[in-house]
Amino acid sequence: MEYKICSRCIMDISAPHIVFDERGWCSFCQNFESDIAPNWHVDDRGAAQLAAMADTIRLSGKARDFDCIIGLSGGLDSSYAAFVAKEKMGLRPLLFHVDAGWNTDQAVGNIEKLVDGLGLDLYTEVVNWEEVKRLQVAFLRSGIPDQDLVQDAAFFSALYKFARQHNIKHVITGSNFSTECCREPEEWGGYLGIDKRLFGDIWKQFGDGELGSFPLTDIFVYKIVYQKILGMKVHHPLNLIPYLKVDAERELAERFGWKSFKHKHHESRFTRFYEDYWLPRRFGYEKRRAHFSSLIMTGQMTRAEALLRIAQPEMDEHFLSQEFEYVAHKLALSVDQLQALFDMPRHTYRNYKNKRWAIGLGARVMRRLGLEKRYFR
Repeated sequence: MEYKICSRCIMDISAPHIVFDERGWCSFCQNFESDIAPNWHVDDRGAAQLAAMADTIRLSGKARDFDCIIGLSGGLDSSYAAFVAKEKMGLRPLLFHVDAGWNTDQAVGNIEKLVDGLGLDLYTEVVNWEEVKRLQVAFLRSGIPDQDLVQDAAFFSALYKFARQHNIKHVITGSNFSTECCREPEEWGGYLGIDKRLFGDIWKQFGDGELGSFPLTDIFVYKIVYQKILGMKVHHPLNLIPYLKVDAERELAERFGWKSFKHKHHESRFTRFYEDYWLPRRFGYEKRRAHFSSLIMTGQMTRAEALLRIAQPEMDEHFLSQEFEYVAHKLALSVDQLQALFDMPRHTYRNYKNKRWAIGLGARVMRRLGLEKRYFR
């Protein structure tokens, strides 16, 4: 296929199903222009919505120790969401961190600084490392690009289960349009949710032993049972305020000594390796294209800057080589064994039992109802 790249952002034909209009704009830019921008208000309308959101959460949490819960990774989005919840919304959030074994020292330091600086309580759930390790190896053996599903499942499942057990009705998330309006394509490892059927089949074929304590909450449980039946609400306050990446990093640094990362998702050592090495070199997918394109669409990065940045890896070759060895040894594999998994035939979730059709139907319904604005393909 003849190479083509968007004339506005840097999404290109490595994104399956991408189409371009007469301006040369890609599907993602078209979606931002038609669906996101007209419905995204960070002016007085957003401020009014933020105040109403805060009032609702405070009323629900009255007489409780905490009125909401925030999953905190130490990265920018969740850190700034915690800051907004406490300082701008006047809430009493519980900060909730899931340790799946891959935290960078910088992420741990950021979490500690926010907890101390904001005067909030932190609950850390440490996932059984042996189970995380064996499940991650099973996913590597499956050959699919969705290698961060294991960590994502641990993070979201543990948070939702804890909130349900302690009757915390309100979840605040750092998910936002400003830095994430261009959602990476599903084929780039962006599977649409936690699919227990997919996990079960991969574990059945490639797993070793039992998963006795690993938290795994199916997408339909937390989307339907937790949210629609039990009344749990997920809030996105960063969509209601002016949220610019550079300004937020500066504010957190000045207020708390928080340290910014080289790039998005670098708070997890595995995610950094997966997105900077495994995914682009094994599958040819660069999630940075979507990350930079989000910043282009929202006026935080020029297209020229993004093209220069994408032309080079985020980390130098020596560092990536060392990380390859580190990941292999942490997963109890030899370097040769991890290299063999890297070289094996490529697969997708379609090679395994799944309920993607049902998840996709749910995503389409959400878009038609106006509950989801981002482009899912």
